[in-house]
Amino acid sequence: MRITVLSDNLPARGLEAEWGLSLYLEYQGHALLLDTGASDLFARNAEALGLDLGAVAFGVLSHAHWDHANGMDAFFARNPSAPFYLQASCGEVCFDHAPGLWRYEGPKRGLLDRFAPRLRYVTGAFSPLPGVHLLPHTTPGLARRGEAAGMFCLRAGQWVPDDFSHEQTLVLETPRGLVLLSSCCHAGADTIIREVQAAFPGRPILAIVGGFHLYETPDQEVRALARRLRDTGVAQILTGHCTGERGFALLREELGAQVTQFSTGLVVEL
Repeated sequence: MRITVLSDNLPARGLEAEWGLSLYLEYQGHALLLDTGASDLFARNAEALGLDLGAVAFGVLSHAHWDHANGMDAFFARNPSAPFYLQASCGEVCFDHAPGLWRYEGPKRGLLDRFAPRLRYVTGAFSPLPGVHLLPHTTPGLARRGEAAGMFCLRAGQWVPDDFSHEQTLVLETPRGLVLLSSCCHAGADTIIREVQAAFPGRPILAIVGGFHLYETPDQEVRALARRLRDTGVAQILTGHCTGERGFALLREELGAQVTQFSTGLVVEL
């Protein structure tokens, strides 16, 4: 399988960058798309790289945040038929909270309603294609993690800590092991690996790919995460976006060449 980074915070020559993430996946003769970044930038980069968004069989939205969803209209304009898969709890509900401030973090208002015919809401685990799996979180108590991070959802008029039920992990089977793609890993990269290990007992984890949401995390917590990741037995770690430069540097110190930083335009074969 091949992964091409269409959108990330870090630029590459001849390509644009933004705070957002979009990955173009080539898997067993199919083109797939994970997320659409924060704008149509991913589509412009795809064109520059010679990648045809019109050939994408389906898209996956990792979670209901603007920096992963807001380019969906650009995708639908270029692809007339491919569906997009979301967890059933996705909606315009996500906010960040700081003293005296509620900041909306969800998709562009009206985006999900406008493209409702193209969206496929799934509940629980789902396989849209042989060897391809969408897994929701199964770890209890994740709302405590959301509350500690100041992340909330507005549901039925009530503020509730985000339990990340709108987040899903894309899992691809390969002959060498499972490849996990979780764009922001709000529940924790190690938590996600453990969830996949529980869902696929005995299967090796070849790689985890995505942002780890470490850009504001204290150094000691990043180092502790690195040790937990080592304990999972994951072979390769490819990370960027919300991991942050400091977060990546600390992971690299702890895990060495096991960790690769991705950037816009990077191509990885697994």
